[in-house]
Amino acid sequence: MNVEKLSISLPPSLVEFVENYKRNKGCKSRSQVVEEALELLRNRELAQAYREASAEVDHDWDVTVADGIADETW
Repeated sequence: MNVEKLSISLPPSLVEFVENYKRNKGCKSRSQVVEEALELLRNRELAQAYREASAEVDHDWDVTVADGIADETW
């Protein structure tokens, strides 16, 4: 896997959380903990984008598409 090294600063309480999570969940490194956290954040953002896109769907389209066409026609 291609990776880039970053340097981040965290308050002591978050460093303690990362260390405890790493130890309790069997993660190999602090980086793995941060990677998992970022994946969760990305998934949350993606889910929000899907909810917003779903709200933009024109429900009248379903009626228009099927207007006058029966399955037997196809």
